[in-house]
Amino acid sequence: MTEKEKMLQGKWHDANFDKQLLEQRLLCEDLCFELNSTRPSDKRKREEILKKLIPHMGENCTLLPPFMADYGCYIKIGHDSFINHNAYFMDGGGIEIGHHCFIGPDCGIYTAKHPIIPQERNTGLEQALPVKIGDNCWIGAKVTILPGVTIGEGTVIGAGSVVTKNIPAGVIAAGNPCRVIRKITDNDSIY
Repeated sequence: MTEKEKMLQGKWHDANFDKQLLEQRLLCEDLCFELNSTRPSDKRKREEILKKLIPHMGENCTLLPPFMADYGCYIKIGHDSFINHNAYFMDGGGIEIGHHCFIGPDCGIYTAKHPIIPQERNTGLEQALPVKIGDNCWIGAKVTILPGVTIGEGTVIGAGSVVTKNIPAGVIAAGNPCRVIRKITDNDSIY
């Protein structure tokens, strides 16, 4: 079994010294560099780069540079979603973002975790666990989402939160660690 296959199955794998994974990450870094160096007015070129960088991106999405990812190809973004400036998606375990999602500036979504014991960590092994964000979610500015987390449909995550565990659908959650504050109700309507 290759290190890439192990990574995609959520097994401990060599992410730091495996040639195939290093080459994939270098390609992604080049695409991110190209995207981040492209003029905002050159929309055609940015769209071409994004199609290579994130081939599983829905229609009518906006991703504002600067942006960084580890692989790019393991990110899925639903249609009509918006990702603000300075996002970092560590996508080895796969990141799924639903339709009509708002991701605030300076957000980090991380799928990789490392061994606790220093001698094991120093071997370069890591484990990548998927992150899933349901449709119609709003992730506030400077939110950190850790490996293996699922955020339910329609949920709002408050700015600056560190999401360490699954958050159910239809709630407002915030804090470090992030916790459910309350359900979203009709009283939250602006009308």
